[in-house]
Amino acid sequence: MTPIFKKVAIACDHAGLPLKKVFIKTLESLNITVLDLGTFTEESSDYPDYAQHVVTSLRNEEAQAGVLICGTGIGMSIAANRHSGIRAAVCNEGTTSARLARAHNNANILCLGERLIGPEAAKDTLLTFITTAFENEERHLRRLNKII
Repeated sequence: MTPIFKKVAIACDHAGLPLKKVFIKTLESLNITVLDLGTFTEESSDYPDYAQHVVTSLRNEEAQAGVLICGTGIGMSIAANRHSGIRAAVCNEGTTSARLARAHNNANILCLGERLIGPEAAKDTLLTFITTAFENEERHLRRLNKII
């Protein structure tokens, strides 16, 4: 299992803090540089702010991929997908979604819901996301060009 990405930006709101901590350890154990962009406390916070931090890190090429965690993953994906060039995929149902989000859609941000997925399933989903390459086929490129 070889990671595709060497630098990953990660952020969460207050609801995603426990899972973010697990993910940081997991990524670092694979020698991936992690940019932890917050939040750092369980105090109520606004997910759009943290989505923006990860989007900015990708746009500035400080990271190659991102991970966003909130209660459901939905709010983070909506906030991130507002930006051109961002393809944030909610993958709470597991590894198949993560694999296809990368292989077919070249997703560059994984969004998960702390309240909807258990830590082990979330970890498997993360590992699938960071190790799956984009299938650089004409049909996928054609479709992506329609949403850029």
